[in-house]
Amino acid sequence: MVLILIIVKTLLLITHIRFDMKVIKALWELTRLEHGIMIIIAILVGYFIANQSIYLNITKIVFAFLTGLLLEASTFALNDYFDLEIDRKNNRTDRPLVRGDLKPKTALMVFFILFPLGVISSFMVNMYCFFIALITAFFAVLYDAKMKKIKLIGNAYIAYIMVIPFVFGAVAASSTIPTTIWILVSMAFLSGIGREIMKDIMDLKGDKEQGVKSLPMYVGERGSYIVISLLYITAVLLSFVPFLLETPYYRDIFYLGIVIMADIIFVIIAAGLIIKKHPDVKSYRKATLIAMLFGLIAFLVGSIV
Repeated sequence: MVLILIIVKTLLLITHIRFDMKVIKALWELTRLEHGIMIIIAILVGYFIANQSIYLNITKIVFAFLTGLLLEASTFALNDYFDLEIDRKNNRTDRPLVRGDLKPKTALMVFFILFPLGVISSFMVNMYCFFIALITAFFAVLYDAKMKKIKLIGNAYIAYIMVIPFVFGAVAASSTIPTTIWILVSMAFLSGIGREIMKDIMDLKGDKEQGVKSLPMYVGERGSYIVISLLYITAVLLSFVPFLLETPYYRDIFYLGIVIMADIIFVIIAAGLIIKKHPDVKSYRKATLIAMLFGLIAFLVGSIV
């Protein structure tokens, strides 16, 4: 949280934007810093699993955190810059550029300030992390500029962005990636794909006007609900694998107790999507963030206790 406050205050100083709560809120929304917090936790989980110790190399972990946070914040800002017109058509008043709280050039400035700092931070961790950050950063810009128009590829990319922090954290600690990381990556990837398909349903009208093809256009909303539910249920089933197999979470009641809370939320969402005629996709999508946070905490606590 201290890192986030420093970054926000630095942006205000560099961009010469007035300092008030409305602008701070707009910058937070532009850079989606709540995602940055989850990325930091994911990096920490990956680090602990690979390191198999509660002791941290403080220098490495701080630069690892900065890498994830800065690249996340900068690419979300660039995303909103490129998506301004389609967001206006979709009436995305949750976007500060659409509301006019920030100017498009501010989003570009945020990107050009934070993006290179994120890549440089990864170099300070180790070369493995530097190459992961470099490749991820390249695809992040490509996605913002081009790939998002092919929604199925774009969805896979967003899911990749959700899982790569675990791998990044692991290689920050060790050159060997444990099996547990790959199980966690699979869970996060499936739930990430499901979450993005939910967004496609929400953006269906604007996507049609822009000629952007997404899964709901091919299989319809009802078919998309079924796909999302299957993805979430599969992720829930995978969450029990670390508890049942010889992993650091084997018979760990702390891990199981917390991860079940995430599983319950995903099961409720999956059931709601199937049973309800007009499910509240927007609310369900917000709830998935809470479920993912419980999942992150479960892996974090299980790796420490």
